[in-house]
Amino acid sequence: MDELLKLSGVVTHIGSYHILHGVDLSVRRGRVTMLLGRNGAGKTTTLRSIMGLWKPRAGSIVFDGTPIGTLDTPDIARLGIAYVPETMGIFSQLTVGENMKLAATTARFNAARLDDVFRFFPILKTKWNDRAGLMSGGQKQMLAVARAIVENRRLMIIDEPTKGLAPAVIDQLIACLLELKARDTTILLVEQNFHMAQSVGDDVAVMDNGRVVHTGTMAALARDTELQTRLLGLSLAAHQ
Repeated sequence: MDELLKLSGVVTHIGSYHILHGVDLSVRRGRVTMLLGRNGAGKTTTLRSIMGLWKPRAGSIVFDGTPIGTLDTPDIARLGIAYVPETMGIFSQLTVGENMKLAATTARFNAARLDDVFRFFPILKTKWNDRAGLMSGGQKQMLAVARAIVENRRLMIIDEPTKGLAPAVIDQLIACLLELKARDTTILLVEQNFHMAQSVGDDVAVMDNGRVVHTGTMAALARDTELQTRLLGLSLAAHQ
């Protein structure tokens, strides 16, 4: 198994709250790994622990052979990891273009990459000089994902990108992620929308009470409604 990212026994506290109780998770290179679970299972805390936003108290996080569990967030990002939080993380007072420029690690945009962004999300070209805070929720989510792909990243970590979005916007995000997957981009994705999960997911890990309790293929989980109900409390279709 060619693992790009591996978590072993990760324990994370937030203040006095013990959230992760020993997370074991593998993300295979060039695949999309879905991280699923009930609300409060620890999915977002796992992503934030990977990015160094919350420091694990125990366990290891290894990215492409390099331990990153004690690194600061900017150093983790410089290794080629992009993070799209559930809150989107855009700068509302800046323009779309300024948001994109801040996301680039080099002084100049790669023109071909920017063309890809506009092909995925043409509204961003139209809104390039507009303040990001004036855009709709769906447009902001497009900008958040676009910031992550404005340069080649070795790993993309995305937290619930379809939350509250219209079906047409979700389809645009799916098309974007499918093309990135076709280019061997590795993605770790938290998502509740069944259509999105089934459309893009290769592997799946299901969390409960701060631990990973099931791993396998997304296709196998999508076929097994009894397993879905046991692991998630209801079938994946009910999350649409």
